[in-house]
Amino acid sequence: MFDDRSPIYRQIADQIKDDVFRGLLAAGAQVMSTNQYAAYYRINPATAAKAFQQLVDEGVLYKRRGVGMFVHDGAQQRLREQRRERFFAQVLEPMAAEARELGIPVADVVARIHQLIPGDDR
Repeated sequence: MFDDRSPIYRQIADQIKDDVFRGLLAAGAQVMSTNQYAAYYRINPATAAKAFQQLVDEGVLYKRRGVGMFVHDGAQQRLREQRRERFFAQVLEPMAAEARELGIPVADVVARIHQLIPGDDR
């Protein structure tokens, strides 16, 4: 499950965020405890705790003292908004700059996008 590209705690947090984003973990759903997570994936409990704390700090999860960690209401929508902003900043803005440098008209870019995403006339 884990690779060497980024710290394990970040990979854990990203996986849980992906599960929330995709609806595999719904608002109010309980997630494994840090100890369960650590045992299941055979990692240090402190690593799992760091990931879970990051998710709490980001408003994805919340703690219920003595009960566990749960998915925050609205977490899926917040993640969608974050991903949209990241898409525009990391994909669309560099693409637009490259199109401008190449002299590609906006209408051509939009037409190509419509070819790639057929039936989406939003």
